[in-house]
Amino acid sequence: MATDQQSMQGKTCLITGATRGVGYETALGLAHMGARVIMVGREAARTEVQAAAIRQATGNSQVEFRVADLSLMADVRRLAKEVLAIAPRLDVLINNAGAVFTRRQVTAEGIEKTFALNHLNYFLLTNLLLDRLKASGPARIVSTASAAHAGARLNFDDLQHARSYNAFAVYSESKLCNILFTYALARRLVGTEVTANCLHPGFVASGFGRNEAWYMNVAMTLLRPVMINATKGAQTSIYLASSPEVAGVSGKYFDKSRAVESSKVSQNEADAERLWEISAQLTGLAQPLAQQA
Repeated sequence: MATDQQSMQGKTCLITGATRGVGYETALGLAHMGARVIMVGREAARTEVQAAAIRQATGNSQVEFRVADLSLMADVRRLAKEVLAIAPRLDVLINNAGAVFTRRQVTAEGIEKTFALNHLNYFLLTNLLLDRLKASGPARIVSTASAAHAGARLNFDDLQHARSYNAFAVYSESKLCNILFTYALARRLVGTEVTANCLHPGFVASGFGRNEAWYMNVAMTLLRPVMINATKGAQTSIYLASSPEVAGVSGKYFDKSRAVESSKVSQNEADAERLWEISAQLTGLAQPLAQQA
């Protein structure tokens, strides 16, 4: 066990959505293993408290935090600048922040909130930190997707659901975007020392969805008996961030720490490339990653 706890010594890990649930347990696990952990949360007070709790629980003083609303691309850009300023190396990026919204909301930047937070955030933050990850190689990019992607299909004529909105369908599509993004990213990273994988954490009992309408709270309560706890849900994220078994493995979708097939729709390269170009335009990314490499 002691060996496992030391296996991330000297590594720097950035984890978004790190104040609760799977994100928190992932941060806790990696801190136990000796990593320098930078936690990102939306609420300053909560993020500070959770970082302090992990420092106390692990005895690891290298647990820090940053605050950002990752549904706003301006905040994503600010976060990236802050991370680049404090982290001379970045070994692991874990894109985990996400939410489900029962009604359609538009951010101050004019983007549907689920699409902005659950997908564009992953896309932009990863691209802004990519040079640092490459310079730190071997490095890993781990993105939290979901089995909810199965059955989802993107409507490129209404990606932001201005015409119709169903919370679970929109959430499922955002998770499909995570997988399409991971596969497109992995193809671009061939020949580098950076890998990109995504995962289904399991059906986790956490605070997910409980900040929304009353019926979401009821649904989550009724489903609790078939859920797993966040500690178990974090195991695949920790595995992808740290295990030597997946060193060099890239462009895969994992469940229970095993590579499994994602939906056929998620493997459509044309859709992935189209989504990439739209995402680059919406986030103001200067140019496609293929031209930056």
